[in-house]
Amino acid sequence: MLLAIDIGNTNLVIGCMEDERIVFKARIATDRTRTSDQYGVEIKNMIEAYGVKVSDIDDCIISSVVPPVFNSVKTGVIKVIGKQPMVVGPGLKTGLNIHVDVPSQVGSDRIVIAVAALAEYKAPMLLLDMGTATTIEVVEPDNVYMGGVIFPGVKVSLEALTSRAAQLPAISLDRPKNVIGTNTVDCMRSGTMYGTAAMIDGLIERMEEELGHKTTVIATGGMAQFIIPLCKREIILEKELLLKGLNIIYKKNKR
Repeated sequence: MLLAIDIGNTNLVIGCMEDERIVFKARIATDRTRTSDQYGVEIKNMIEAYGVKVSDIDDCIISSVVPPVFNSVKTGVIKVIGKQPMVVGPGLKTGLNIHVDVPSQVGSDRIVIAVAALAEYKAPMLLLDMGTATTIEVVEPDNVYMGGVIFPGVKVSLEALTSRAAQLPAISLDRPKNVIGTNTVDCMRSGTMYGTAAMIDGLIERMEEELGHKTTVIATGGMAQFIIPLCKREIILEKELLLKGLNIIYKKNKR
C-alpha cells in the first residue's frame, strides 16, 4: 500500500492507495510550529483511524509547497513507516514538457495535478486548483505545460475583506440564494462566491482567446465544490487529482 501526502499551505492531504484504489483520504491542518514527532503521531493516528495498519504501508510519496513544514513531515513519516519517502521534485519522471521561464519554480502540486489529469483527459486542458490560492494551469497537446495564472483563494480574499473592514463580519460560505443580496451577510456571500465564479469564467474565456482554441476545463481543490456549480462555463469537477497524480508519479519512478 502506498502512503501519499501533499503538503499545502492550509492542509496536508493524506491518503493510502492500493493499486489504483484510494483506500482513504484525509486532511490535517498545516502547522509550521509542529515537530516531526507531532506530525508522525498525527499521520499514524490518521492512518489507523481509517482501519489501515502501518505495517501494510510499503512506501510513501510526498509533494510539498511549504518548505518550512516539509522536513518535519518527511522525518515524521520515516519515524512511522521506517522508510525514506519519494519526494516530487527535479529528477523524477513525470511525462510533462515544462515550458515556463523557470521550471524549478513550478509548484510540485501543479505538476501532480497535471500528471493526473493527462491520465484521464486529452489536452488541451485548463486545470483549476482552488485552495489557499486559486490557480489555472495550461496543458497543451504533447503534454506541454505552459504556465497559467495565480490569484488569492476564496477564503484568503474573504479573510482580507473582514480583517480590513470593521463592520463586515466573518461568514460561512453557504451557496447564495440570489446574486443580489438584501443584507450584509448575503451581499458578502454573493460577492465572494459569484465574484470568484465570474472571475474564473472570465479568465477561462481570455486564456482560450490567447491560446486560439477551446480547452477541456477541470477543477479540483477544497473550494472547487462550492464555486464550480456557480460558474457558467462547463467545468469537470475532480476531487481526487492530487492522490491520483502522486500514485502515477510513484509508479513511474518506483524503486
